[in-house]
Amino acid sequence: MISARLLRGAAGAAGLLAVAELYVRFAIGDAAIFPAPSAILYEAALLLIDPDFLAGVGTTLMNWALGMLIAIGIAVPLGVLLGALPPVERAIRPVLEFMRPIPSVAIIPLAILLIPVDELMKVSVIVYACMWPILINTLYGMHDVDPLAKESLRSFGFGPLAVLARVSLPSTAPFAATGVRIAAGIALILAVSAELLAGGTAGIGVYVVQSSSGNRMDLMMAATFWAGMFGVLANLLLLSGERRLFHWHRMRTGAQES
Repeated sequence: MISARLLRGAAGAAGLLAVAELYVRFAIGDAAIFPAPSAILYEAALLLIDPDFLAGVGTTLMNWALGMLIAIGIAVPLGVLLGALPPVERAIRPVLEFMRPIPSVAIIPLAILLIPVDELMKVSVIVYACMWPILINTLYGMHDVDPLAKESLRSFGFGPLAVLARVSLPSTAPFAATGVRIAAGIALILAVSAELLAGGTAGIGVYVVQSSSGNRMDLMMAATFWAGMFGVLANLLLLSGERRLFHWHRMRTGAQES
């Protein structure tokens, strides 16, 4: 059954598109510079059967998925390690706080100079950008572990590794999953941005650049539309997975808030 929240969101999006359509149709302006939403959606539908665009989508999503997997493989264990060893976390926390606010897009030109292999450069930028939300959320989850639960296991003779496996990791998992969901959107932004700045043979960003150079604003905005939709779909899928896997966590936090 469709939720009321989803219906309100769809109604808001439809209203915004209708206003934009009316403005382009009746206001004085150049439709070649700002195409009507109906023209953009029409071209977006045609892109689903365009082999060049679909090849670009495959390249972008492959870089996105590879970067996400590497970032998860680095950031989650590192977050657990730092959370389990507070002295180590305090020692390197200033470095983390210095590097974390650096805009990830700003390192793309440096990555282009340092990493000559095109796809490796793009994946490396994605990994760098995605590590921070996953790492910070994992650290926050380790700090949020119930100390009473850990002390209870220690009192029954369980060692540090057993406490980590039985209490800390299950408690931290929902926080790490939230970090992964946030990182998914950032990864897609960086994947397309790297293609826009570094170019290449295929990718959504490459398709956008080629459409723009050919003065096809409708194609450019249609490709941009799909980039946004892939981000929305990834967020919805990951959010659905969170709710299914960690429903107990939502029930616990809801009980605490009430």
